[in-house]
Amino acid sequence: MIYSCEDHVELALDVAVDESGSFPELNKVENKLSTTCEYCQKEAVYIVGNG
Repeated sequence: MIYSCEDHVELALDVAVDESGSFPELNKVENKLSTTCEYCQKEAVYIVGNG
């Protein structure tokens, strides 16, 4: 799973597709207390991953 902000969601989708070979699920972050983007440390808005 990759946590990403609005700015890096496309990068996260590309990385997930490269790693799995299929299009990943894109979900909104429910718990925003301490979840940060894996690319820039801003607040994460999306979770990108398979299942």
